[in-house]
Amino acid sequence: MEEAKNITIKALDEYSISVVNEANNPFPFIGKIIPSFSDSVWTYEEQLYEKAHETSFPDDLLDWSEYINSEDKQVFLAFDETSCIGQIRVVKDWNRFAYIENISVRNSYRHSGIGHLLMDVTETWAKEQLLLRLSLEAQNDNVIACRFYAKERFVLGGVDTLKQIGNPNIDMTLYWYKIF
Repeated sequence: MEEAKNITIKALDEYSISVVNEANNPFPFIGKIIPSFSDSVWTYEEQLYEKAHETSFPDDLLDWSEYINSEDKQVFLAFDETSCIGQIRVVKDWNRFAYIENISVRNSYRHSGIGHLLMDVTETWAKEQLLLRLSLEAQNDNVIACRFYAKERFVLGGVDTLKQIGNPNIDMTLYWYKIF
């Protein structure tokens, strides 16, 4: 883990489009989240694997210019000097939630507070847009991400067992919410 000293967070601009995917690094899968619903409350347990494995998402190939100076969506980038070390992408959802489409932090900067800084700037943006809460989804095999969301005061608000039916490695999509 690198020490985060000269970190700045800034909104995506035309000059930073070329580095927007630099923080998209592989990440480990260490187990699965096993949710349960009782008395109108979602809880969960972790089922850890004997051996972790690593995966990665493909780089996002979006029209990044649509996020620049938009009132409905935004990308915030974390920089250490001139290196892009983190990204969070958020959009206004129909229900007045700020939906986080993606968050990533470069491997060498994980556990250094970069994800928290990105969440903070996103929450500020959502409140400025008069939105009610943050929402996001994660697959139940991404335990480390789910731990991070819980640490950031997100609560599990729902589960979908059909969304990933075409992917034999994923049992469920988990819906997380942070209420302001």
